[in-house]
Amino acid sequence: MSMVRRSNVFDPFSMDLWADPFEAFRSIIPAASGNSETAAFANARVDWKETLEAHVFKADLPGVKKEEVKVEVEDDNVLVVSGERTKEKEDKNDKWHRMERSSGKFVRRFRLPDNAKVEEVKAGLENGVLTVTVPKTEVKKPETKAIEISG
Repeated sequence: MSMVRRSNVFDPFSMDLWADPFEAFRSIIPAASGNSETAAFANARVDWKETLEAHVFKADLPGVKKEEVKVEVEDDNVLVVSGERTKEKEDKNDKWHRMERSSGKFVRRFRLPDNAKVEEVKAGLENGVLTVTVPKTEVKKPETKAIEISG
């Protein structure tokens, strides 16, 4: 006879309540199945805000080293953030219960507006957050010349 212990304490991790709602589509859509090289971060979350001085992009890249990330500007107006998160080395003696963290290549592209100074782009990676700052050109206000009305 086996004895099963039950607890009155709710353990959210004992059941898979947080399952991926798109799991059913993974076999239909190849990029969502994880088979594609870019599937790991195809949907890497990026915030883009525009301040008075610059366009600021912030991307969450936890576990990615600065050497694994590349920031480029191509075609004079497309910001490209790419890189790769390497997979954790597996030991044959390890027994995995879950493997939910993704690994692989990622790439995101953003078409920059005309007021972007692409030659002055700066990037930094701190605490797993990549921040890319693209300064803006100063918008010159048109000069207005008052004309005296005769008569």
